[in-house]
Amino acid sequence: MALEFKMPRLGESVVEGTVGKWLKQVGDPVQEFEPLLEVVTDKVDTEVPSLVTGVLLEIRAQEGETVKVGEVIAVLGESGEVLTPAPSKEPTATAQTTPPEPQAEPPVEGKGPGKRPVGRGYLTPVVARIAAEHDVDLNEVEGTGRHGRITKKDILRYLETREAAPRPPAPRPTPTPSPAAKAPPPPPEVPGLDAGDVEVPLSKMRQAIVRHMRQSKDTAAHVTTFFEVDLGRVVAFRNAHKAGFAAEGIRLTYTPFFLEAIVAGLKAYPMLNAVLAGDRMIYKQAVNIGIAVDLGEDGLIVPVVKNADEKSLRGLARAVSELAERARSRTLAPDDVQGGTFSLTNHGVIGSLAGTPIIPMPQVGILGVGAIQKRPVVLETELGDMIAIRPMAYLSLSFDHRAVDGATADRFMMAVKAYLENYGA
Repeated sequence: MALEFKMPRLGESVVEGTVGKWLKQVGDPVQEFEPLLEVVTDKVDTEVPSLVTGVLLEIRAQEGETVKVGEVIAVLGESGEVLTPAPSKEPTATAQTTPPEPQAEPPVEGKGPGKRPVGRGYLTPVVARIAAEHDVDLNEVEGTGRHGRITKKDILRYLETREAAPRPPAPRPTPTPSPAAKAPPPPPEVPGLDAGDVEVPLSKMRQAIVRHMRQSKDTAAHVTTFFEVDLGRVVAFRNAHKAGFAAEGIRLTYTPFFLEAIVAGLKAYPMLNAVLAGDRMIYKQAVNIGIAVDLGEDGLIVPVVKNADEKSLRGLARAVSELAERARSRTLAPDDVQGGTFSLTNHGVIGSLAGTPIIPMPQVGILGVGAIQKRPVVLETELGDMIAIRPMAYLSLSFDHRAVDGATADRFMMAVKAYLENYGA
């Protein structure tokens, strides 16, 4: 009996995946739990196993094709089984013997209120009705659905933006330009390849990163606040204990210290340990912190330290080391990149002093850590002000201003700063 194999969900916010490579071909036998294909998303590059034993009868999604979660990508069955042809996605005149039930008057293609944007595909009755009621030119609406299709969220977002924008004054009649008037120059074209240029297509992971970074910037109201932190106590503690950690096979980096500080900040201000879901805030009970791991030319990935608030410094160091190693060896499981409630990126390891990291949606905050540098600073003591050389770093918090106010974000950062500057006290 034929069984449809569908694109699995490889993350809680993942809605599509790209077929990287088929590990079996049509006619090949497949054992239960044997890898069937490789799937690439912006979160993970992983092998997907078959859930049954049988034969690969048909491949419906080719390598390099991006498919929505839940769509059929292959068919498995028994040896010698003959498949009936898959139903055509496009209805034909001969197959349709009765007219379809009317859903909504289809907008015509072209420009103007209610007109269907050319090349956008099917419009749902709800979108068509909203466009007609509000005199919306759908050519002005950016579609985020498959193949640029306009969804209900797209048109409602467009209406909110249009209503918030100031109304322009009534246009004044302008004189007809004389024949001698010059037309405005056309926009500059994308330059072609010159001698020696090399054009390289983006990897599937990079393409997914592009889409999700653009989605985050287009959706979240990004604001970044900066704090300078004295890490003298943290540096001294690490120097005193890293040899003992190494004897246990644990590499003690600075990342676990920042994770501890984030946990302290989130306990004091739990509104940053949340996700924004439409017109609702969901405050998360678990503290699961994503850590950005650099993969070189392949981009980056953000595995998640689960239940960070329940781990000691030793437990955090062990978790960070294991996740980073699995990320670079491409052995992360889908569960390793799911469930994040807040994120950390330590761009200072490459020398960056400060940055404005992009929030991984639907979280509302991400902490960036700059390079730790020795700088002269003024210290207040009982004997008066003194100048001392201290290991200093800039911390940056990018937060979604739709969900978190600036004062709350700054208080969170004060809690993080206080934890680090008084470490072990």
